[in-house]
Amino acid sequence: MTKNKAQIKARLKERISEVFISDPRSVYNYKQVAKSLGEDGQTHRKFVSGLLYQLAKEGVLLEVNKGKFKTSPKYIEKGKKMAQVVTGRVDMKQTGKAYIITDELLEDIRISANNTGHALHNDLVKVRLFPKRKDKKLEGEIIEIIERAKTTYVGTVQLSKNFAFLVADSKSMPVDIFIPMEHIKGATDGDKAIANITEWLPQSKNPHGKIIQVLGRPGDNEVEMHAILAEHGLPAVFPKAVENEADSIPIEISEEEISKREDFRDVTTFTIDPYDAKDFDDALSLQQTGNNEWQVGVHIADVTHYVRPGSLIEQEAIQRATSIYLVDRTIPMLPEILSNNVCSLRPDEEKLTFSAVFTINDKAKVSKTWIGKTIIKSDRRFTYEEVQEVIEKGEGDYHTEIQIFNNLAQQLRQRRMKAGAIDFERQEVKFKLDEQGKPVGVYLKEQKEAHKLIEEFMLLANKAVAEKIGKPSGKKQVKPFVYRIHDHPNLEKLSILAEFVSKFGYKIKTDTRKNIAESFNRMLHDSQGKGEENLIETLTLRSMAKAAYSTNNIGHYGLAFDYYTHFTSPIRRYPDMMVHRLLHKYEMGSPAVNQDDYESMCKHASAMEVKAQEAERDSIKYKQVEFMSDKLGMEFDGLISGVSKWGIYVEIKENKIEGMVRLADLEDDYYFLDEENHQVIGNNKRKHYKLGAPIRVTIKRANLLKKELDFEIV
Repeated sequence: MTKNKAQIKARLKERISEVFISDPRSVYNYKQVAKSLGEDGQTHRKFVSGLLYQLAKEGVLLEVNKGKFKTSPKYIEKGKKMAQVVTGRVDMKQTGKAYIITDELLEDIRISANNTGHALHNDLVKVRLFPKRKDKKLEGEIIEIIERAKTTYVGTVQLSKNFAFLVADSKSMPVDIFIPMEHIKGATDGDKAIANITEWLPQSKNPHGKIIQVLGRPGDNEVEMHAILAEHGLPAVFPKAVENEADSIPIEISEEEISKREDFRDVTTFTIDPYDAKDFDDALSLQQTGNNEWQVGVHIADVTHYVRPGSLIEQEAIQRATSIYLVDRTIPMLPEILSNNVCSLRPDEEKLTFSAVFTINDKAKVSKTWIGKTIIKSDRRFTYEEVQEVIEKGEGDYHTEIQIFNNLAQQLRQRRMKAGAIDFERQEVKFKLDEQGKPVGVYLKEQKEAHKLIEEFMLLANKAVAEKIGKPSGKKQVKPFVYRIHDHPNLEKLSILAEFVSKFGYKIKTDTRKNIAESFNRMLHDSQGKGEENLIETLTLRSMAKAAYSTNNIGHYGLAFDYYTHFTSPIRRYPDMMVHRLLHKYEMGSPAVNQDDYESMCKHASAMEVKAQEAERDSIKYKQVEFMSDKLGMEFDGLISGVSKWGIYVEIKENKIEGMVRLADLEDDYYFLDEENHQVIGNNKRKHYKLGAPIRVTIKRANLLKKELDFEIV
């Protein structure tokens, strides 16, 4: 037997042992074992059967039936002492090393580049842990790829005489994809293209693939935006069949339909949205019902009246799960005729809605809630800026109603904060674009009273809907429902955060929910405008769980709500459509739905939400670099927003655009990272650059391909 074959068999034998020991009660045949070993098992399947009999002979396994094996009882105890195997997601670095993020351990697992086993970023993998060394990070090796996160990549074609490579745009892709000449699909050298990985042989350094679409030349706005969508596996257009189905939907509202609904057409109603919005999916109405008492209606577009279960539009909406907002465009979840026309609550048009209506006094106390189908007619379409002006000046269209809404919203907000809600208020970076999509200006958008007014009434409606279905009452059966959940923060992560921020003079109390929230809010407020602001907000977010959709309600920690859902944006979020459907079903007396089916859709919607957010961030980063690319050599005031062993991160004060001063470019000394004190220090002159310090920089390089800016210290 050759040395190589002996090594393969030894490795397989060890991995087969682990399969049985990790699940000692199960019985497997050789085909099942080969499958559970993944690529390794399929490639060397011919060895598996013989190794099973060899392990049985050694007393590791028992043959319970012909060709079927389970772990030997006497070997189970020994197995418990063997290396631990955990499952997790790969966080791949450009260098080829990786970290495994797993729910099974509090600490991430470090994987060196030669132990990643052809795994790629975000793949679901099995990892064998190495024995823990004192004062060292947890390490291991990837032994199985359970599920590939993606096989399609966007990048630049490098063409040679007899073959090509696709150099991926993603910083998380550590290898280039080899493309045979017969699969380049007409691409020329330097083209931006999409490639699909077709195979990755065990002995091969690079995966093999084929070009499936040539996007065009890098730097073109359309090419770059489509590349961002493709990189995250997001659609750019609707299939023609879906568009055709949308065009054929009957939009006339019948008298029979009106008769089934509460009529709000004569009640003062208006929408408040961004100036460039076209999909108005929520409206507010107000009428006085008594002394210091009002009826407030939160009216939401009745999308599910038009989008029927099983339709092509419905199937497409399930798949997309959310609208996507890039800097220069919106990729809607529903075809434009629905999102911007039929369902959109446009002024002076009768629209079908699903509403939460509250009887509320001047102290913002709700005494009665009604939820049901309605018809409305919006009197006015407001922008946030117009409403803000009315609030500040106390005059303008519907100024009385707006002041009442604002007064109630402020009280609702104060009550929420007192109950322990956490207030993440970020300034959004926005761009002014020319007709070609090129950024000609950058500005910061703040959350003012007008935004908070809408936010509070949407939160009120979402909470009321979740309570209606999910809150136990008497003998009422709690039926499966879709919730927006947010778990409690991890106490260990909170302790680490508290220790970190204490070095900047911030104090976090971790003893009670209320104290945690108050500490967070004070710290987030006090750090605004300082160099550590971004880092502190990022670390605070990381210390908390991520919000997600689920049928298993655990409440929403960040909002301090025991019951919460998403009901108010069905034009742009599929979970809201699920909520509308379930509300109506249960109102009509339908039996409980299958919870597993809805949980599966919740998980998909949560995953698609993350993808959409990542695509939006990429488009912002691209436009930031593009905006600065004609400003090489110009000087800007900044704050040091981060330090690493590679360089000093600097955020420009006037536009919050971030870049890096590379340590390799600092020629006056050799600089190293002082991680404990969040600074870099010169080895000889002891000059230091500390997190949060002001600094003046020039723009040295703007790399659009990598979406990176390099700065130089003035």
